[in-house]
Amino acid sequence: MARYFDVHPDNPQPRSIQQIADIVRDGGLIAYPTDSCFALGCALGNAEGLERIRAIRHLDARHHFTLVCKDFSQLGHFVTVSNAMFRAVKASTPGSYTFILPATKEVPRRLAHPKKHTVGVRIPDHVVTQALLAELGEPLLSSTLLLPGDDEPLTAGWEIKERLDHLVEAVVDSGDCGMDPTTVIDLSGAEPEIARVGAGDPSRFQE
Repeated sequence: MARYFDVHPDNPQPRSIQQIADIVRDGGLIAYPTDSCFALGCALGNAEGLERIRAIRHLDARHHFTLVCKDFSQLGHFVTVSNAMFRAVKASTPGSYTFILPATKEVPRRLAHPKKHTVGVRIPDHVVTQALLAELGEPLLSSTLLLPGDDEPLTAGWEIKERLDHLVEAVVDSGDCGMDPTTVIDLSGAEPEIARVGAGDPSRFQE
């Protein structure tokens, strides 16, 4: 049965954040809010957690998982950003964007796209997520909480607890966080490609 954490959206309780981080460190899978919608997350090196996310969402090997990072400097350890795109990416973070970029050697091989060797990264503009990332000291391996057969991501903590009670170790609820997923920008090629239009304005990456 999943533990349910009711976390204040503006002043997250330090004890709750520490307990959630401990669950992640111990190999747990959590459902947590971001600035676009809820996500499933686990520790970066949690191979079993990765497979559990795949199973919950029915994902194949080509799916781009996302490393949710605390800040731009942490993001830079895991991906390579070209000089041409550096300013645009930095100006868009934190925010509701996911960037697909070439992965560095810091990214476990199983997380990168099998052919392109790319990975998704983002820096959320969400107080609770930022507090959790600061406590963890490393990115969360994440994927949008969109269940098979659903047209839209889940947005209510109580419903997530009800539907995923025996599939995750914790549900983190801090109130409404919206239902639009991130805008996905693929920066792995010669020109930016808008892979998905979501909560973030894609115009700064379009000619």
